[in-house]
Amino acid sequence: MRNILALLTLLTSSNALAAGGFTWIGAAQHALHVDFPGHVVTFILIGLLLAVAGVIYRMKLSSISNPVIPDKGFTFRNLVEAYGKFIYAQCNAVLGEKDAPVYFKFVATTFILIFASNLIGLIPGFLPPTEYLSTTLALGCFSFIYFNAKGCKELGTINYLKHFAGPLWYMAILIFPIEILSTCIRPVSLALRLNGNMMGDHKVLTTFLNLEVMGFNIAWVFGAIPFYLLGLLVCFIQAYVFTMLSMVYISLATAHHDHAEHH
Repeated sequence: MRNILALLTLLTSSNALAAGGFTWIGAAQHALHVDFPGHVVTFILIGLLLAVAGVIYRMKLSSISNPVIPDKGFTFRNLVEAYGKFIYAQCNAVLGEKDAPVYFKFVATTFILIFASNLIGLIPGFLPPTEYLSTTLALGCFSFIYFNAKGCKELGTINYLKHFAGPLWYMAILIFPIEILSTCIRPVSLALRLNGNMMGDHKVLTTFLNLEVMGFNIAWVFGAIPFYLLGLLVCFIQAYVFTMLSMVYISLATAHHDHAEHH
């Protein structure tokens, strides 16, 4: 147990995971003599693993005569369906009963992809892709494109643009650029929030695991589990916040407003 904890502390230390330090992806690239951004490879790996998990779930579901009846005990199918019920409940609360089934796939995919990308950073030798601004900015842009595209589809492009002008036509020259700027800042705010919190969480985790008091590493005294539980909580909260804000943006973009009523 002492050797395992020492290995965890070494692999998750800031020195080991610094630029040029040890990561499993970096070791594999060195062995294969290839050079790709490690966080991109990790993100692709997470996507492939989630896709495989989805295929396995569909195969299990197709082999069941009555899919309405859940399995007994703790099974992979029950875990996936519990996740689906949780996400659907969030969609129903934010988007309403009518729109929840429409946007469920987007929301469920976004949450699990970000949560898995955050979570992999707790595994020694891996860096979370969401610790890199390029990854979080890509996720923010994906959400931005999606809710704007849905707004144009639901309301029509002209009507969607009219919403940025506000209900008062004589205030449009002032309101329109402000609303456009506010909307364009959303992907940046999503990216910076996720990136900053995950980077901070990783720094806190590595600092506590390497913290020494009178020459003794406190991880030996208190154990690393509390710090990993704290990191797990942060991983969940940041994925949840990103997903909830994306749903709010979808709701705002697709809402049918009556300008005369506002006036």
